[in-house]
Amino acid sequence: MSPALAVRDVETRELMDDPHADARMLARTYGRFGFVNALVSRPGTLYRRDILPRAERAGRLRILDVGAGGGDLCRLLAGRLRHDGFDAEITALDADERAIRWASAHDRGAGIRYRRALTTELVDAGDTYDVVLSNHVLHHLDEGELQTVLSDSLRLVAPNGLVSHHDIARSRTAHVLFAAATWPISRTLLADSFIREDGLISIRRSYTVAELTAIAPTGWTVRGGLPSRLELRWEEGSARS
Repeated sequence: MSPALAVRDVETRELMDDPHADARMLARTYGRFGFVNALVSRPGTLYRRDILPRAERAGRLRILDVGAGGGDLCRLLAGRLRHDGFDAEITALDADERAIRWASAHDRGAGIRYRRALTTELVDAGDTYDVVLSNHVLHHLDEGELQTVLSDSLRLVAPNGLVSHHDIARSRTAHVLFAAATWPISRTLLADSFIREDGLISIRRSYTVAELTAIAPTGWTVRGGLPSRLELRWEEGSARS
């Protein structure tokens, strides 16, 4: 791994996290998340492996997406569940009012519940969910915030439930491939958005499997996957902490 990627870059912040970020570019970024996440996050695998089997058993699911951003993952899950004949109550949670406002305006009939709040507020309200998940959130958090989200996740997940936090795995390969894949469309599809620059920052801020394993609480499992993916996972049967 190159020296620049050998250690997490915890100092550089993503441009879209700036409260004064250009509103037009931010909106375009939210609008392109679905395209980018479909390529790098493999949401179809999440659906087939974890969501659909639980829907088949329970019939109706309560799903919480922590740090939902533009809500693309929530809308995808809602559409697939509806297509397969299942009902779900899906909550898209984000602390950024800008994300919630954009996602609410672009629900497109998905019926998602968009909520601006922190996980601790949901814990205080006594909410529970069959599945608690996130995508590309862990690298935004410092270690204290990470531990809070994980602790809250265990309080929010219902009996026999699942917590599955997905993120990028930091590596030189991930950095090079993302840079190469996004360069040809940086002036077309990704133009006037933060996706390319923030994506490269995200990779530098992300954990490796070994790093995340070292700080994960007891009962959590860290998995690596392709392309350059991480999953921090907890299922019923592991010790609650």
